[in-house]
Amino acid sequence: MLGTNVFFAINLSTVKYLTGNHFMHPFGMNVIRVGVSAVLFWLLLLVNPVKKSIAKADLPRFALCALTGIAINQMLFLKGLSLTYSIHAVLLMLTTPILITIIAAWLLKERIGFYKVLGLGLGISGAVLLISSGKSTGNGDNILLGDLLILINAISYTFYFILVKPLMLKYNPVQVIRIIFSMGFLMVLPFGWNEFIDIEWQSFGRLEYTCLGLIVIGGTFLAYLFNVYGIKILGASMAGTYIYSQPVFAAIIAMIFLKEPLELYKIIAAGLIFTGVYLSNKKISND
Repeated sequence: MLGTNVFFAINLSTVKYLTGNHFMHPFGMNVIRVGVSAVLFWLLLLVNPVKKSIAKADLPRFALCALTGIAINQMLFLKGLSLTYSIHAVLLMLTTPILITIIAAWLLKERIGFYKVLGLGLGISGAVLLISSGKSTGNGDNILLGDLLILINAISYTFYFILVKPLMLKYNPVQVIRIIFSMGFLMVLPFGWNEFIDIEWQSFGRLEYTCLGLIVIGGTFLAYLFNVYGIKILGASMAGTYIYSQPVFAAIIAMIFLKEPLELYKIIAAGLIFTGVYLSNKKISND
């Protein structure tokens, strides 16, 4: 799980480098990222063959997971990240547990107690502060739009998280990811094809290919694979706590390689979001 979050943190800066220097556009990058990962997940069949077939009744749920977890999630994340700071992106992604609490209360009729309400308020306040304080300087071309796209991406991923749970319990988790990535690739291909064929590969040097490899192999394939096994071994609750290490890695990498400033409003927003996530998931007997 630590490796997963290191990969995700590296992913943020490498995506910013390639899109910020116009080596490729976000949707074109997404075609490569999802397509190559789907192929690698299929190649895992050679190592760990799965014999259980997918029930036809579950295909619509697989398609919804591909739409929310790959197509909308990945496209808006890369597009949003290309427009805003990587530190903003990783902090806004931390609102996912808060969004899960809200949507679970809405869909599953779960009760929200005082600590959850306080946590939701603090988390949302941190997200609003982050979005409203960002200015289009440095590595951000349109901070407001980028932050909003990242937030919508987090909402989409929240629906994916809820939709995919029954599939993960019924089938082998790697098998589930393999099918979701394959369906997701077919969904992102029409949107990213023109940007993909416009990539000028002759402009790529060793650094650019290394960045792309880190995005595809590390930040996508291995990150998803490590995440699955981390949850299986540690459990979802323990594995989920590792997400708090991601902003630390992301901030350090972004400040060193992208020269992103660590300003006061980002620290305050981070404190609000961290506290909000903690309180909204706090287990209190009288909550």
